[in-house]
Amino acid sequence: MSTVATIGAIYRYPVKGLSAERLPAATLRPGETLAGDRRYAIENGPSGFDPAAPSYLPKQRFLMLMKNERLARLDTHFHDATQVLVIKENGREAVRGDLGTPAGRSAIEGFFAAFCADELRGPPKVLAAPSHSFSDVAKKVVSIINLASVAAIEDMVGRPVDPLRFRGNLYVEGWPAWHELDLLGREIAIGAKARVKVVKRIVRCAATNVEPGTGMRDLDIPPTLLRHLGHSDCGVYAEVVAGGTIAAGDAVFFSFPVQSNSTVAEFDTFSAEIGETRFRTEGKAGCVFANLAPVSPTRPRYARPPSPKTGRDKQAPAGGG
Repeated sequence: MSTVATIGAIYRYPVKGLSAERLPAATLRPGETLAGDRRYAIENGPSGFDPAAPSYLPKQRFLMLMKNERLARLDTHFHDATQVLVIKENGREAVRGDLGTPAGRSAIEGFFAAFCADELRGPPKVLAAPSHSFSDVAKKVVSIINLASVAAIEDMVGRPVDPLRFRGNLYVEGWPAWHELDLLGREIAIGAKARVKVVKRIVRCAATNVEPGTGMRDLDIPPTLLRHLGHSDCGVYAEVVAGGTIAAGDAVFFSFPVQSNSTVAEFDTFSAEIGETRFRTEGKAGCVFANLAPVSPTRPRYARPPSPKTGRDKQAPAGGG
């Protein structure tokens, strides 16, 4: 029986460099990131960021895991409705602040002034601007991690690897290892309506060497990838080209053209079965059936939790972090 790839887990990172937030579902919008992803950043000394004219800046201008691994020791939670960021260390609340107010931002900045004192180039400052994302790339994208590729890295290093080291938005289960790297230029349909186009492979940096939860720099993943594969890529960036709500367990599949001599092209409705999931779409001869809608989708349990060691989220499908 054939199997269908699925979304194993969805994550966003409200503050650049801080811990992940698992989402049961999310709405993708064309040309946008996952809502609230990297909405804030902590400036490490003067960065030149202008909230009135926000633009991409390299991650080295902010606190981030590549250089500031101690950030991974923090358990952070952001509440959209109140804009309150809560930071815990060793299971105890260290600080909370409303990022929409000067007093709240000052509280968070004061915490990082002490927590990262020996790594700061100037006073830390909470940064934000409407509709801006402090992503590692200039384009507004979502990042996709293939869990089979993470499993292949585990084989390379000979020990478990938490997928949250790769700080992805969408974790896909059911693809062969490294399949994502062959998808440049391809469109992927997710669930009933959303579509993304893969635009860039993700070159991994030293942030992946840091264990989520402990802040220990205990692996050497980019050089390991380079030795085994001749590159240090894992995961891909994709632009949202068609919006829609997605959820953990949703099917992930590809657009495909209908040949003019195909019997499928003679019908306005097309149904198919992939494994235990039935799909149905509507279209005309010669169109691209990109939005195959699940008729009776199965939602398999997430067999490989992204974060088996942090223990922050033990629901099924498990996500960790």
